[in-house]
Amino acid sequence: MRLKSSWEFDTVFRAGRQLKGELVRIRFLYGECETKVGVAVGKKIAPAVGRVRGRRILRESLRRLLPWIKEGVWLVATLREHALGFDAVSVYYDAAALLKRAGLLKKDWNGADWRVDDRRISQEIRQSRS
Repeated sequence: MRLKSSWEFDTVFRAGRQLKGELVRIRFLYGECETKVGVAVGKKIAPAVGRVRGRRILRESLRRLLPWIKEGVWLVATLREHALGFDAVSVYYDAAALLKRAGLLKKDWNGADWRVDDRRISQEIRQSRS
C-alpha cells in the first residue's frame, strides 16, 4: 500500500494534482491499480531528527485515513514548513479535510475522528449503532 520506487513518486509529483492545507500538502493521481500512499519531508524543513518525526506523524495520520481513501489513487503527503510544531492529531484533521474537499474519500466515511482507531472507543461506537 506504499509508494516505494522513485519513479512512483516522480509520476505523482509531475502528473498529479496538488492540494494545500494549513499543515499538509497532498499530491494525488488517479490510476488503474491499487491505492498507494507515500510520505515525504524535505530537507529544507528541518534537520534529520525533525524529518523523521515529520514522517512518523504523516504515516500515522494517513494510516488512519487509508481505509476510506478511494481505490486507484496514488497519494503523496508532505509537511509544510511550520507543521513540525503540531501533533499527529492536527495533521490528521488537516489531511482529512483536504481529502474530503478533493472527493478522495469513500461515501461511507463517517467523518474525521482520531479516536476511531482506539479499540475501546470503536467497540462503544459499534454497540451504539446496534
